[in-house]
Amino acid sequence: MKKRLITFFSSLLVTLILSAGLNIVSSLPAEAQSTTLLIGAAASLQNALEELDPIFEKANSGVAVNYNFAASGPLQQQIAQGAPVDVFISAATLQMDKLQNENLILNDTRHNLLTNNLVLIVPNNSALGLTNFRQLTNSNVRKISIGEPRSVPAGRYAAELFSKLGITEQVRSKLVYGNSVRSVLGAVESGNADAGVVYVTDAKISNQVKQVATAPSNLHSPIVYPIAVIKASRNQQSARAYVQFLRTRQTQDIFKKYGFGRAE
Repeated sequence: MKKRLITFFSSLLVTLILSAGLNIVSSLPAEAQSTTLLIGAAASLQNALEELDPIFEKANSGVAVNYNFAASGPLQQQIAQGAPVDVFISAATLQMDKLQNENLILNDTRHNLLTNNLVLIVPNNSALGLTNFRQLTNSNVRKISIGEPRSVPAGRYAAELFSKLGITEQVRSKLVYGNSVRSVLGAVESGNADAGVVYVTDAKISNQVKQVATAPSNLHSPIVYPIAVIKASRNQQSARAYVQFLRTRQTQDIFKKYGFGRAE
């Protein structure tokens, strides 16, 4: 089944997509038959979730899954504004905490799903010889791509790292902000940035960049991916099944292949 990738959608468009449904006979209860789930997921999860998707759909006849892959901040805001998302997977606890504080998630479905690591990447053909984050202050490093710290968790972790290293002021004028961690990756791949700060999972999927340093975990907040069912979901039973599916050993093995760690 060809998947539909949804990014930064209008509420009207998503409603139309969700209302399309699929006329497939399912062994699940009536609520789950011909159900389309919408998963709002951090951009860094895209490759892993797209590989897992057909496994879930095969095991849950009648349930189709669509995705909105974006930065966690905009996803959280869309959900708060009423976007018809069934499950949210954030790249940081902050955005999930906000939804929980607003009573917008089912608390018993919230779990810490995955962990990740922050790394420094450069284009494959880079001649800068970078081997650590402190070298980003070097004069020959002109552009550094990171996620927008206010909305992109990877960018916030990068900002924390720079602060702990004491190099914030030296690199501030060099920073080029991306609207997701994948846009940061793209900037480095294209050569529009001399270096970038992404997750190790992003570095692993690209053959156009190389990882030159890993950030010590004590220099930024823990990188944890929480997951939860949205309280307003009209497909709560199927959404709960999806959450449980992502917590199984089978799915964790696939996440591990992409560089994620298990949080629980």
